[in-house]
Amino acid sequence: MRSILTALTVAGLTLTVGTSPATGATPAGKLVSYSGYQVTVPAAWPVIDLAKDPTACVRFDRPAVYLGRSTAQPNCPADAAADRAAGLVIAPLDSPAAGSIAKDGDIQVEVKEAGVLVTAFHSPALEQTVRNVLATGTLASGRKATTTTARTASSTAAAASLVTPGTLKGQAFDACTAPSQATMDAWRSAAPRPFEAVGIYISGARRLCAQPNLTPSWVQANAANGWKFLPLDVGKQAPCSNYSSRMSYDPATARAEGRAAAVGAAQAAGALGIGPRSTIYSDIESYTTTIACRAAVLSYVSGWTNELNTRGYLAGVYTSIGTGGADLKWGYNDARYTRPDSLWFAWYNGKADVEAGTWLDPGQWVNHERVHQYRDSHDETHGGATVNIDSNFVDLTVPPAAVRGFDATGGYTQATLRWTAPPAGDLGQVIVRRNTGTTPPATPANGTAVYAGTGTSATVTGLSSGTTYTFRSWVKDKSGKVGPPADTRLVGTRTTIAISPASLTMGGATTITGRATRIDTGAALAGVPLNLYRRQKGTTAWQLIKTTTTNASGVASYVHKPVWSQDYQWGPNGSADTLGSRSASIAVGVRPVVTASVTKTTMPLGSALLLYGSVSPAHPGQAVYLQRWVGGKWNHVTVGKLTTKSTYMFTIKPTVRGTYAYRVAKPGDVDHLTTTSPMRTFKVT
Repeated sequence: MRSILTALTVAGLTLTVGTSPATGATPAGKLVSYSGYQVTVPAAWPVIDLAKDPTACVRFDRPAVYLGRSTAQPNCPADAAADRAAGLVIAPLDSPAAGSIAKDGDIQVEVKEAGVLVTAFHSPALEQTVRNVLATGTLASGRKATTTTARTASSTAAAASLVTPGTLKGQAFDACTAPSQATMDAWRSAAPRPFEAVGIYISGARRLCAQPNLTPSWVQANAANGWKFLPLDVGKQAPCSNYSSRMSYDPATARAEGRAAAVGAAQAAGALGIGPRSTIYSDIESYTTTIACRAAVLSYVSGWTNELNTRGYLAGVYTSIGTGGADLKWGYNDARYTRPDSLWFAWYNGKADVEAGTWLDPGQWVNHERVHQYRDSHDETHGGATVNIDSNFVDLTVPPAAVRGFDATGGYTQATLRWTAPPAGDLGQVIVRRNTGTTPPATPANGTAVYAGTGTSATVTGLSSGTTYTFRSWVKDKSGKVGPPADTRLVGTRTTIAISPASLTMGGATTITGRATRIDTGAALAGVPLNLYRRQKGTTAWQLIKTTTTNASGVASYVHKPVWSQDYQWGPNGSADTLGSRSASIAVGVRPVVTASVTKTTMPLGSALLLYGSVSPAHPGQAVYLQRWVGGKWNHVTVGKLTTKSTYMFTIKPTVRGTYAYRVAKPGDVDHLTTTSPMRTFKVT
């Protein structure tokens, strides 16, 4: 296994056979013909006819042209390591494996007139070479023929329901290419039965061997016959390794590369019918580590693990115990990294067990989470069929199933979570944790604790308005094994508010307008109930005064006649998808109504009159000020207090003839603005 490494580049192709290459010259060489299709390839490329040599191994590390297909057991090495070369595989278009050879960026096209499928394998540096070769292709008649991008295995994917390897304590083997069905049957029926599981290379840009047998029907048939599978992805290698396709030294980039590899591996597994709760292993070959290299590898593994877990799969790593294993041991409890769920380590000590000696610390991957590759490349024959394999001992148990129907309903600063737990027989507890934002906690040790128990719901309080929260749940069985997660999210909302006018005299009206949007996309929350709250100045309690449905723009408005100075807030209460929010508070100032009357408008000098009135709403006992207009401004004359009925009365006795102007001022307080009465005038004769 340590050498099952290849390099691919993502590329699709639609071209017209017989046209000139896009760049570069048509390569000189020899003409190869197959089933009415012909192509010029470099003279140094050997041509291997699989009909004449049915046990030939289709290898991607050597330049060659492979013709046809074979159902025989190929003679492939278990541990041939090399970077990818350039070459072609030309097979019948109706091949059962027509969609299974090209993955992870091989160029694969159909030539329907000739009934052939052409797969061009290459390293990134040799992509243009194979494109130039493909561009020389014609039909044997000399006619041009249009080729189209070939279908892939995912187009005929089986239902992804197989959980593998599940629970197993016993022997497993891995080989460069999935064995033929005849070999699988022969080995399964051999007595004593040598193996219970087989490692299969389902994806990755560095797989060395073609996989003509690895189809959904092959997986289904062998699963039905009792075989278990250890799926592997062979992707980018450590940046300090000697391979050409390497991880980035930048930890953030390496983490993203690990996630990308996990996406491809999960898709490949699903296409083969291998479903969630299965473990998929990333094959990271031996390397000489450094501090920077270790950080890159652990970051890549973190991205790999996080993405597979998000998709419901468990994440494993295959590596040498003394290199990658040492780095994983070092980072086991480092909170910066997410450790894989399972470790498949190569240590060729010949012992069929999962003991790691001092290579791992006590407590690391000990809960049935190890696979030990104890013998490397060798031939074994069972039932008359020989395969070159690596031997492994497996100690794994099936993880508990995730909760079903995990969902959140948002409120304002709180949420209600509900789920259906697995059967109680082996249920240890359901663990729920949360993160702000859209990234869930990576492990049950990350994020903020929400719930741990055997119930089916939880109420979360203390959430912040205008914030998105992502919740992740895990099921832990009674042995302590944690299964794949289930996620749910509440998107934060944002509410704005405007008011007009911002001040008025009691009896007047103001219009309060609110708009609610999602914080992730900025989209309007249309057709949702929007609540309007008020709080009288000087108090702390908010009161709901109106619930209005938003329009298509997420807007609601309401006309209100406040008696007191008020603060207002708009906000949705939340839903099955969103968390409630509140707008900023906005104030409207209310001026009380002050009336004023005089008992006389004309009087002789030496007489007196009364200026009287009331303040509404009532402010008994508060001060009111009598003011006179003199010298172009209002001047303070005297002060009085409102009666229990909120009335006042001032006696005015002028000492000089003339025209007088007076008013009464009511100072502002906690719930009203400063205001004045109308001006009253009279004449003294």
